[in-house]
Amino acid sequence: MSGALDGKVAVVTGASRGIGLAAAAALRDRGAQVVITSRSEERAKEAAAQLGSGVAGFGAHATDETAARACVDHVVATYGSLDILVNNAGTNPAYGPVIDQDHGRFAKTMDVNLWAPILWTSLAVKAWMGEHGGAIVNTASIGGLSVAQDVGIYHVSKAALIHLTKQLALELAPEVRVNAIAPGVVRTRLAEALWQENEKQVSAATPLGRIGEPEDLAEAVAFLAGDGARWITGETLVVDGGQLLGSGPL
Repeated sequence: MSGALDGKVAVVTGASRGIGLAAAAALRDRGAQVVITSRSEERAKEAAAQLGSGVAGFGAHATDETAARACVDHVVATYGSLDILVNNAGTNPAYGPVIDQDHGRFAKTMDVNLWAPILWTSLAVKAWMGEHGGAIVNTASIGGLSVAQDVGIYHVSKAALIHLTKQLALELAPEVRVNAIAPGVVRTRLAEALWQENEKQVSAATPLGRIGEPEDLAEAVAFLAGDGARWITGETLVVDGGQLLGSGPL
């Protein structure tokens, strides 16, 4: 809805492409000033330029506390508030059976998928939201609600993120609402291994007949960040085309 977020300021982590970039566009289209982050400042600024007016880029790896703090401080100083935080950055370097993973891949997965949302939420709340209110949306996964071969560590991290969403919602209420989205198989680089070689089969196993597009998730993010969800907190909104209903790929 155009203008629904007029005057709001949003930060979207890991938003140089995919769901994060689409979410930034959706928030911008509703009137928010948006700052997108990427581990590469160049990529962040290129992505912001791609979206145009109302979007700025900031280089900050999701787990780099110094960079994250600099980003949050910059946003509040430059735009006067930080009303919406989308913890979107994610990774999955740990592919294969759980017992075959090493600590390095486990730690990287948990750092990006679980610790980073804690870090950015803490900074946003202490810099602005704790006193003025705000909305936080975490990007989880239907993998956090199911099990599958070869992506167990990733699924465990997203299950923990879903629980973290509830915990933060309890701790930060009533000033800050905290919710999550749980995407199914979406046309993103992170999920390429799940659909690139067998899109027809994945689509056939999805009740709504296709894999997701980043824009499908962006609409859910914008809803949870806006006043239409003003009495919703601690919830995880599944956006999967019905994949959890049947014997889909996840």
